[in-house]
Amino acid sequence: MIKKSITVTEQQEEWIQAQLASGHYASDSEVVREAIREKQLRSAEIERIRAALIQAEEGGFASLGKDDIRRSVQDELKKNGGL
Repeated sequence: MIKKSITVTEQQEEWIQAQLASGHYASDSEVVREAIREKQLRSAEIERIRAALIQAEEGGFASLGKDDIRRSVQDELKKNGGL
């Protein structure tokens, strides 16, 4: 792993400390890494949805609505283990 030094706001530090107090994490680093993983998954989901919508627009019509497309992308990401 690569060691990084980061600066957080007071509010972010309070949130990190609350996460540690919940017992779900053993260190600040675990909290930050989990937040990054969640952001990566969310970004991947958004990109897949965007690509599906662009494809539907270029095709002239879509057989799936936006909620159906989102569910489909989420299911595919879960099936493939996320990132």
